[in-house]
Amino acid sequence: MLKVKKFTFNPFSENTYIVYDDSNECVIIDPGCFTSDEENILDNYITENQLKPVMIWHTHSHLDHVFGSSFVSKKYGIDLWIHKEDLQTLSSFETVCNMYGLPVNNIPPAANHFFDLEKGISFGNSKLEIRFVPGHAPGHVVFISKDSNFIINGDCLFDGSIGRTDLPGGNHQLLLDSIKKELFSLNDGFIVYCGHGPETTIGKEKSSNPFLK
Repeated sequence: MLKVKKFTFNPFSENTYIVYDDSNECVIIDPGCFTSDEENILDNYITENQLKPVMIWHTHSHLDHVFGSSFVSKKYGIDLWIHKEDLQTLSSFETVCNMYGLPVNNIPPAANHFFDLEKGISFGNSKLEIRFVPGHAPGHVVFISKDSNFIINGDCLFDGSIGRTDLPGGNHQLLLDSIKKELFSLNDGFIVYCGHGPETTIGKEKSSNPFLK
């Protein structure tokens, strides 16, 4: 059974996730730690739980989801995995930081690997399904554990809302279509871990999300 630990980091209140199983191997998804204190919070959890980080996964590479990717890659000697269509977003990190007036520190590492949607992805004793869900960002993916009944969905779907689509590469109708096709095909009981805010469920969003009526 997979375990999920959520941290909320950086000025954008982004949710970073550590996912691990009984092998103690873990993956770090969307590391958004922005300050040294936030880096220490992440590292302390890994150390205290005797976890072994093996990969970084980005659901997508908007700046708030990748502030900590350089730290994590260097600290644990692990590689970054993204969808190939996410390269354009990853490469714009410095430009977007300047737009927001943020210091350009810790530029994310190069993407060493691209997800294979057909094969999914494995670590430890676990395997997760990967689905392509563009609309919020061109290369956005989600990670699904059918055994543990959860999805880590980045900024696609939120509790009562959806990801914004006014950023470069965003497409409102594409996001709606992607959610309905790739997320709403899951069972209602699936827990949805979001890139911002609280968890929700597929069933709740099917029945009450005003953007998806």
